[in-house]
Formats: sequence, C-alpha cells, structure tokens
Amino acid sequence: MLKFIDLLFKKKINFDEKKYYKWINSSKNFEKLDNLGIIPTSLLIGINDQKNQIINNTIKFAKGYKTNNALLWGVRGNGKSTLVKSIFKELSIEFNYLKLIELNKEDIGQILDIYKILNKHRNFRFIIFIDDLSFEKSDIEYKNIKSMIDGTISNQPNNIVIYVTSNRRHLMPEDMIDNEKSSAIHTHENIEEKISLSDRFGLWIGFHNLSQEDYLKIIKSYCKYFKVEITENDLKKSISWSISRGNRSGRTAWQYFLELASDKNVIIDF
Repeated sequence: MLKFIDLLFKKKINFDEKKYYKWINSSKNFEKLDNLGIIPTSLLIGINDQKNQIINNTIKFAKGYKTNNALLWGVRGNGKSTLVKSIFKELSIEFNYLKLIELNKEDIGQILDIYKILNKHRNFRFIIFIDDLSFEKSDIEYKNIKSMIDGTISNQPNNIVIYVTSNRRHLMPEDMIDNEKSSAIHTHENIEEKISLSDRFGLWIGFHNLSQEDYLKIIKSYCKYFKVEITENDLKKSISWSISRGNRSGRTAWQYFLELASDKNVIIDF
C-alpha cells in the first residue's frame, strides 16, 4: 500500500494555483483557500515593533535566507494571527513564490510528513502557521508535542519557516511551572525542561494590552479607511464598549467599529 505522501504526489499538487493553503488531516491533502479577509498592515496600530520584526524576518526568508521561527505570544485579541496573515498577504504580492500553510495544532503530528512534501517544491518558500498553540496540565500531552516540535525544527527544510501564536510565553500555564518550583523533589533541570519548548523559536514577540490612546487611534484609522464618520460621542461610546468587555484590544476595537459602521448604514466589505 502506498504511503499517503505518494498518493499526494499522484494528485499533482500545484502550488502555483493559490497563495494560501490549509492542511486537512482527514483527507491528507492541502485545501486551497481564496481569500484571507485580512485588513491592511497600516491599520494594525500599537504593535509597530512586533510588525517590523515579522516583516523583516519574512522578507529575509522570502529572499532565500535561513531565518528564525517565530513565537508570537500574549493577550488574546491584539492581532497576533492577523499580523501574520496581513504581512503574508502584502509580501506575497512582491514575492509570488511565498506560500502560507495553515496547520491546526491538533495535526502537528503530521508536520514531518508535510515537510517531505514541501521540500519537493524548492522553488517555493512556505510559512507554516500554527495558531493558538498552548498546553494544559497534561505532562503526556506536553512531552509528546515537545518531542514533535523538537523533531520538526531539527529536520526543518530551508524553504520552510514556522510562525506560531499563543497566549502563553512558555506555551503552558504558569502554575505548571510554579508547581515545579514549589516542589522539593523537582530539580532545576526539570523546571528548565518545562519552559524549554519556547526556546526552540528564535524570535519571541510579545503582545500586550493597548493603551487607551492606541485603542482610540485604531478606531479612528478604521473609520478613515472605510469612510465612516465618527464623532467625539462615538469615541466616548467606544471607551464604554471596551470597559464592558474588560479589555482594550484590537479585536474589541474592530468589534466596536463594526457596530458603529452598521449604525451609520455603512457596509464593510474587504
């Protein structure tokens, strides 16, 4: 019986057709996706340092250099996955051989086989994107995934870079690490083993809660770009909106903007 990789090659994968793909584990194949539906990077405000790091790393990778894998970590809703996709969408216009492969965290076990496929297409440069990767308190789950990622990075072809997002810097709950520190029977080496997974990524890029100033700038920039009139009273309402949700994030700003646009009878289509 042929391995599924051989079957994939018989299907004649053509990465010329699209820029964006998703690995579908059930069919052991890549699904071609038409539209990322992502806002321009110019509208991603308050994360300029993070933006520049990913842009620079991605440009170098697209030009053929061996570059660092990146872990984008921090509070939810502040643009980690949007940033990766927006930068890819814009840079892929200049570098049309740059491709984005989205991989669900549940399918990380297939990544070495995916490597074998992508490594056969050396005329393309692939970003493997894993969104919202984190672990709960199961040591078995953590060690299994850690072993997989260790293997994926050590065997990573030169035409592949990995971008991962997580709400945790060490990809696991802090109390898992704290429990190690509080137990007399665990050694320093055990603690280091718990936090070593994130060290496999050369770039650590943190995302934090927005200031009120940046939050308001985001809303104003959305209104200007999409031609939605905004008043001082609307801005005051946006602050109340963020308070009711308990955070100031890019996602909260976007949600308020959609509410505002619909109230003003403006259809948002991008």
